[in-house]
Amino acid sequence: MRAAQLERHFVAVMAKHLPPSPSRLELLDLGGRAGAHLSRLRQDLAIRPLSRQQMLMPGIQAGSIDAITALNQPVDKALLAAAVPALRPGGRFIAVHSSGTVNQAQPRLLRECGFVRILVEPALDDIGVLLRGEKAHATADTVKRIRATADRDVLQTALTGFKGRYLHLLIQQRPNKPAWKLDPAETVTWRAAAVQSLGKPALLAFSSLPKAVAFLQRAVLADGIRDINKIGKFSRSTARTWDWESVLNPTLESIAGEALTLLPIDPATAEAPDE
Repeated sequence: MRAAQLERHFVAVMAKHLPPSPSRLELLDLGGRAGAHLSRLRQDLAIRPLSRQQMLMPGIQAGSIDAITALNQPVDKALLAAAVPALRPGGRFIAVHSSGTVNQAQPRLLRECGFVRILVEPALDDIGVLLRGEKAHATADTVKRIRATADRDVLQTALTGFKGRYLHLLIQQRPNKPAWKLDPAETVTWRAAAVQSLGKPALLAFSSLPKAVAFLQRAVLADGIRDINKIGKFSRSTARTWDWESVLNPTLESIAGEALTLLPIDPATAEAPDE
């Protein structure tokens, strides 16, 4: 396999470990090696290439970064110590080395620098090493964590001018089983939450996964919505083919008094889910 092709595969691995984020993910690319490939995989990334020296200097706003990637860059205490304050709670440091092997010192280094949810494993089968660490949240309250991430997103309430790559819908899946438990003869059906707005059905759509989860958490706690067991992610181009209008980033207050309904959605049109 050619070196350039192998590099693309390494970056695709990194992309799978990007954290759930607002509709635009703020990313620092150390060394500038991964950014070009990542931008082809994800159009919702705001990528800023940065040298190691720049990373170690003051100037990055604390808590402003969703993810930091490092492809074939030296990872040591000084670099990780600079990465932690730059990341927002739940933000991730993701490094891939195209050579080397997994060893006990790698997760220990991430742990000593304050990272949690640490993952160290071969990057591609037995080739290279993937390092991932997450900045700890300030609270153990999952609801507050999700809302904090959702609040980072610019509030958009109209699809006109929406530039995000995906829309997220609240889905009722039947049967309510993971894929590995489905019988070969079973057919999966999806129905998406909607409101009867002005007599017409309108899908409840969200600009990011955290926005969708934050709404669903509030709705469930208020007993305002039931039987939703999945969040589906759809490309903007797919959304343009829907027969219904969409209400973007609704709040419980904005749809108060509206009749809730469910509309059929083809699960085959959805994108791969976030982590």
